[in-house]
Amino acid sequence: MSKTILIIEDNIDLRESTAEILGLDGYKVLKAANGKEGVDVAIAHRPDLILCDIMMPELDGYGVLYLLNKNPETSSIPFIFLTAKAERLDFRKGMEMGADDYLTKPFDDMELLQAIQCRLDKNDKQKAYFSKTIQNLEKLTFGAGNGTAELKALIAGRKVRQLKKKQILYYDGDQPVGIYLILEGSLKTVKLADDGRELITGLFKADDYLGINALLLDESFNETAEALEDSAICMLPKEALVTLLNQHPAIGQQFIKILSNNVREKEDQLLELAYHSVRRRLASVLVRLSKQSADNKFKISREELASMAGIATETVSRTLTDFKEEGLIDKQSSQVQILAIEKLIKMKN
Repeated sequence: MSKTILIIEDNIDLRESTAEILGLDGYKVLKAANGKEGVDVAIAHRPDLILCDIMMPELDGYGVLYLLNKNPETSSIPFIFLTAKAERLDFRKGMEMGADDYLTKPFDDMELLQAIQCRLDKNDKQKAYFSKTIQNLEKLTFGAGNGTAELKALIAGRKVRQLKKKQILYYDGDQPVGIYLILEGSLKTVKLADDGRELITGLFKADDYLGINALLLDESFNETAEALEDSAICMLPKEALVTLLNQHPAIGQQFIKILSNNVREKEDQLLELAYHSVRRRLASVLVRLSKQSADNKFKISREELASMAGIATETVSRTLTDFKEEGLIDKQSSQVQILAIEKLIKMKN
């Protein structure tokens, strides 16, 4: 069965030429001449993917995306912006709102077809991501009553955002539009000291949430989130989540527990930085990392360990060498294996 593509574009020449290309490639094509008409067509026909211009009369592309994201029937449709602009802020704004990709005008036939096929393929993988996540969600919502079903529905109705390694999810100072659930991969949160040094404030893996504190406190993000590897992220919109928390306090209590645990971990980290020796601080970091791995093995660079422990990279190298000679760890390139976890735990305490 052929896929349906909706083109929302006020330039008639571009709209018709794009429709012709897609038609020749076997797609069913729907067209809209402005944003308002595009929203109506999307709701009525629910296409498999939407191509949308940003600068349009009546309702611009950002408005189209906002309205479609609010509607449960259209919020998960892959969305690609068509834009003549290539400025960083435009890209950030669109991606933070939930756009999947950008095509900068003018684009050629292959760019268009490859971008569409890529997004359709990734959308097919979404069901597998969510199936696993919904199963693991029972851990979070155990005993939360009827709110569990609503939270599952909220997650299942969201689209997946793919992050490349070192890609930024959000920056320190950004206003939150929701919270983020990691479906696959891992991320770190960092803050920059006044002297420019980077301090890693948190590590997050699959089924972890980011941004809960900013959401509950109604404040901007106070740290930057960056992908440590290729990752898949689901964004739960602020308005829908706040409504859910207000209707089901038990769900809110589960999120508060997560937030409290994050706060406690950061308090422990600050105490370590203030009072512990270099060996104890690095041992503590290694223990935390081992808890996030299934077999006490993980990959991490010397620079990242230094950022987490608040010590110089050269000091990390010397201390890791000491730990290896003492039989506490094994290290090959960036992979670390914990050999004596109990000894490291005693050292950090």
